[in-house]
Amino acid sequence: MTNFNKYLNNDETIYNDALSMIQLNKNILLKGPTGSGKTKLAETLARDLNKPMHSVNCSVDLDAESLLGFKTIETNEHGHQEIVFIDGPVIKAMKNGDILYIDEINMAKPETLPILNGVLDFRRALTNPFTGEVVQAKEGFSVVAAINVGYIGTLPMNEALKNRFVVLDIDYIDGETLKMIIKEQSKLKDDEIIDSIIQFNKDLRIMSSQGQISEESASIRALIDLADLTTVIPVRRAIKRAIIDKIDDEREQQAIQNAIELIFE
Repeated sequence: MTNFNKYLNNDETIYNDALSMIQLNKNILLKGPTGSGKTKLAETLARDLNKPMHSVNCSVDLDAESLLGFKTIETNEHGHQEIVFIDGPVIKAMKNGDILYIDEINMAKPETLPILNGVLDFRRALTNPFTGEVVQAKEGFSVVAAINVGYIGTLPMNEALKNRFVVLDIDYIDGETLKMIIKEQSKLKDDEIIDSIIQFNKDLRIMSSQGQISEESASIRALIDLADLTTVIPVRRAIKRAIIDKIDDEREQQAIQNAIELIFE
């Protein structure tokens, strides 16, 4: 049994409820801000259930090929070229009875997602529009989606789609809970530096919610990388390596630099 439930603002029911929902074959919608551990929860469920997780990262550019797969030309063992279909994350998860994780589902255009209606209801099936194949999900197939409410670029979820999920509301990981995560999952143990990093992350989350920087910059993963690096290089340089250098937009870089100046004098 995982100890992940203690990360979710000490709400021990969240992990247990999520596990029970999957066992009941319910689709789970994780609702909460970036940095609240939604993806981490999905990964933990997949690990504890010993199932691979196939991810879909939604955006306005998401299309049927991104979900289901695509046709391509390959050379067979006899040297002849043939058209084959490469399964996408949805079909892979269905055929193998794995977990399908749909991240930022409310970033997708509303007209894109109805193709999943049959996957998300009692039928657990779809007709592949590219091949005509009827794909029936293997036993054990589960769907977990995540939604960030009120963020730049998000759209209200279609009610027909929302009604296919049960919802778990997850709040920010912060304070002592976040401190515990940093100590357990990174090499950093210095309380003073950890407290400064937590305050810095809080500022990043605010900027992310306002659309000033990308959500990934305020993610738990970025925070753990930052904490690790501060054990071998100064904290300002660690932020540059773990966060700033990953960003192409100069305005985002400057916004984070401004936050650094406020926290790390």
